[in-house]
Amino acid sequence: MDAEKSSNSSFEDLSNLNEADMKAAAEAFIDNEKQDAEGGEKETTGQEEDICDVLGNGQLIKRVLKKSTSNKRPQRGDKCTLSFTGKLENGKIVEKQENFEIHVGDFEVIQGLDMTIPLMDIGEVAEVQVDARFAYGSLGLKNDTDPELSIPPESKLTYEVHLKDAIYEDFSALKSYEVRKTYGTRKKERANFWYNRNEYNTAIQLYRRALDYLDDRDGDPEAEFEKEDLELSNNELQSLLNDRLIVYNNLAMAQIKISALDAALQSVENVLRCQPNNSKALYRKGRILEGKGDTKGAITLLQKAATLEPESRTIQQDLAKLIIKARREEHNEKKMYQKMLGQANKLEQKNKQPQKQQTVESSKLKLLGYLMGSILIGVAGVAMYRYKY
Repeated sequence: MDAEKSSNSSFEDLSNLNEADMKAAAEAFIDNEKQDAEGGEKETTGQEEDICDVLGNGQLIKRVLKKSTSNKRPQRGDKCTLSFTGKLENGKIVEKQENFEIHVGDFEVIQGLDMTIPLMDIGEVAEVQVDARFAYGSLGLKNDTDPELSIPPESKLTYEVHLKDAIYEDFSALKSYEVRKTYGTRKKERANFWYNRNEYNTAIQLYRRALDYLDDRDGDPEAEFEKEDLELSNNELQSLLNDRLIVYNNLAMAQIKISALDAALQSVENVLRCQPNNSKALYRKGRILEGKGDTKGAITLLQKAATLEPESRTIQQDLAKLIIKARREEHNEKKMYQKMLGQANKLEQKNKQPQKQQTVESSKLKLLGYLMGSILIGVAGVAMYRYKY
């Protein structure tokens, strides 16, 4: 079993490129609307008015194919129903969805479509030309079911999108267990999709959105629901709890990938509070402690995880690496202490040497003094003898 992700799966970074791009799209659209309202210097045909360069750089172009009379557009977070087909530049259809449900702004479709849908009226049909940067980028999209439908890297795509409906969901629309379970699972699976593409910031956003639907108790089964919260059976509570813990585990792994260690630690603690022997949470916490420099603490957690999941090669390999690292750190620590002790001994010897030399010189002076005294006494005795006799 792969310890990197939860078994049933396919920030704190606040500066998200996707958010910036969506803001730029909205500002560009507002500018276009103002120009239309004020009247520009350049005369345009009706066909040109139906074309919108969303970002102003030619990388995201929207063209109205069929206008709507609703004059109503979806807002961020609204549930939208749409049908679309996506084509490569050679005209080959590589994506097709009918009555597909998404929440605007949740990256449940490619970024280019997610930015364009809020610019469509309900009922409108539009053609959207999307540069690879806002589609599937340098990775493309592999289709395991039908390899012929795989999207090559750096592919520009053209979509025909029909926005069929858009509704705002208040709390009453989200009270049922089935809705919470469905939305939470959908967000989790889409987050896994972005995680597998190394889009960790986007994955983190969607894991958090999944938690919004799997209730807001932060993994604590003992916490009480708010007054307006759901009334669920024990089986339904347990089901949502299990899903929630899987999401927290995956969220922690994505946070580790962007080195948001404090946030990742909080995520795994939410799991361990409910399941102290959750091997994946123990493994992730070990990784977090290693990142924080606590090698011994990390070894303890990985040893426990290895006991709970002995078949995991990933845990075994990481544990072996940590043990080698700990021994190396211990060896380096001993060498440092020995070096410090050696320097201290040398300093002590250096301080003792002048004292020893001083003692020898003092002894020599004393001996010389004794000799000189003896000689003087002898000379004085001879002089007195001669004087007397």
